[in-house]
Amino acid sequence: MSSYGPLAPWYDRLTQDVPYSQFADYYEAQFQRSEGEFRLLLDLCCGTGTLTALMAQRGYEMIAADASVDMLMQARHKAAALDIPPLFLLQDAAELDLYGTVDAAYCSLDGLNYLPPDTLPEVFRRLHLFVRPGGLFIFDLRTPEYLRSLDGQVFVDETEELLCLWRADFDNAQRAIVYGMDLFSREKTLWRRSREEHVEYAHEPRQLEALLHTAGFEDFRWSDRAISPCEGRIFLCCKRNIN
Repeated sequence: MSSYGPLAPWYDRLTQDVPYSQFADYYEAQFQRSEGEFRLLLDLCCGTGTLTALMAQRGYEMIAADASVDMLMQARHKAAALDIPPLFLLQDAAELDLYGTVDAAYCSLDGLNYLPPDTLPEVFRRLHLFVRPGGLFIFDLRTPEYLRSLDGQVFVDETEELLCLWRADFDNAQRAIVYGMDLFSREKTLWRRSREEHVEYAHEPRQLEALLHTAGFEDFRWSDRAISPCEGRIFLCCKRNIN
């Protein structure tokens, strides 16, 4: 069962409470603490591109990659009015392939949690290849404790045109939370039902740090106060080594 297909047209309406400007402020604060120019950025797992567009509006040149064509369609539509439109790439994170290096890459809103553990070494290897020496990789992560706390919970998101029901079950064998999602969208007097399944992996922060170090990243800076409220979310900023 796919994820971010039927949900894509509704994603922005269901996430209007996300403090995107706080994410952008945090990224810029990390740029200011670091050496070199930060002009060309990669938004990895960009989703519907809200942060891509926001960073572009702040003057950055943007490349945005995602594995969901439906989410990228929303992102391209959103960015159509920008003076310098981002370059959008339909790419899985483990197959990232850019034309050159970027000054920094970021992965926001659980993007890294969606990546299976066995793909992470290749994801980090490719990021090391495409982030310039001394450049940054920044991401946020839902903690294992937070994901486990969702086990058995049922959530409802509702607008006049959509009813979204999702159930969370923690799979100990996968070390992941599995969301079964039913979407009911209004079509005139009828309702269309769609289903998706989302899996977020409970990555241990120190294990991620070890994998990143092996891939060639250093200077790890963790934060649990980058945005407010954090809701079990932590942030890491690390630097690509110069080798």
